[in-house]
Amino acid sequence: MFGNLETGGVKGKYAIIEEASVNYPVMQLCNLLGVWRSAYYRYLERKKMNVDGEIKEQIKEIYIQRERKFGYRRIQGELMRQYGRLVNHKKVLRLMQELGIRSIIRAKRPYFNTYQAMRSDGRLAPNLLKREFTAEKPNQKWVTDVTQYRVGDQRLYLSAIKDLYGKDIVAYHISQRNDNELVLNTFSKAFEKHKDVAGLIVHSDQGFQYTSHAYHDMLPTVGAQISMSRRGNCLDNAAMESFFSHLKAEALYPYDIRSIEEAQRRMEEFIRFYNEERIQLRLNKLTPIEYRRQLAA
Repeated sequence: MFGNLETGGVKGKYAIIEEASVNYPVMQLCNLLGVWRSAYYRYLERKKMNVDGEIKEQIKEIYIQRERKFGYRRIQGELMRQYGRLVNHKKVLRLMQELGIRSIIRAKRPYFNTYQAMRSDGRLAPNLLKREFTAEKPNQKWVTDVTQYRVGDQRLYLSAIKDLYGKDIVAYHISQRNDNELVLNTFSKAFEKHKDVAGLIVHSDQGFQYTSHAYHDMLPTVGAQISMSRRGNCLDNAAMESFFSHLKAEALYPYDIRSIEEAQRRMEEFIRFYNEERIQLRLNKLTPIEYRRQLAA
C-alpha cells in the first residue's frame, strides 16, 4: 500500500505516516508500521520546531532589512515574496511575539493643509473624485499635493502625484521654494512619462498652486479633468495624505536629519522603495510597480 516500508528507517516511517494520514487514521498507520503513536507525535513537534526556527530567522532578516518598520502582515508578504514561504498571518504574529519584535509605532501627526497656509482667490473646480480612491486602469485617477519638511530654519517642499490604480508615485519634484513652478514641474515630468491621459481626473486640495491660472490652463491641454477637495476637508484627498504620512514616518521622523541634502536623499530613496519594493496589502501583497506590470503581462 505504501511501497517499501523499510526505506529511511524510523524517520522514513514517520514521513510515510505523515503523508498517508490525510487519508488514513494515524493509529492504524502506526500499528501497521510498528511505531509508537506518542513517538510519532514527538517527531511532528520536533519537525514543527525546526520549521518555526527557520521561519523565525527569515522574519528577523526581513525585520532588520526593513529597518524594524514592517508589521506582521507585511512580513507575511515578504516571506512569500523573498522565500516563497506561505505562512498564516496569525502564525507570523505569534512568532514575532516570541521573538519580542514589533514594528515601530507610527506617531499620528496632523495633516498639513497647504491652502490654509496660503489661501488663494483663484480658480476652483468641483470634487469629481468624491473620495473614490480606486481606479480600474492606470492614468484614470491621479491625486496630488505638496508637503513640507523642516530642517532647522530651512524648509524642503515635496510635490508628488499618485496613481490610484497601482498606488505608485508617477512623478515628484523637490524644491526649497513653495511656488507654482514646484507643481508645474511635477506635472511636466508626469506628462513626459505618460502621454495618453485623455479623460484623466487629477484631484488636489485648494492650495494656491492648484487654483492658479497656469495650473488650470495646463491640464486641459492634455485632456485631463481638474478635481478639488472641498475647503476644509482634508479627507477628500486622504489617499495622497496617506502617502506623505508613510514617507515622514518611515523615512524622515526616525532619523536625526541635519541637512536639506540628507532630507532630499531620504525622500528620493523612499519614493523608489515605495514604488519598487514596499508591498501593499490592498494590491494583493505586490509592490505598486509589480501591480502595474501585472496588467501589461
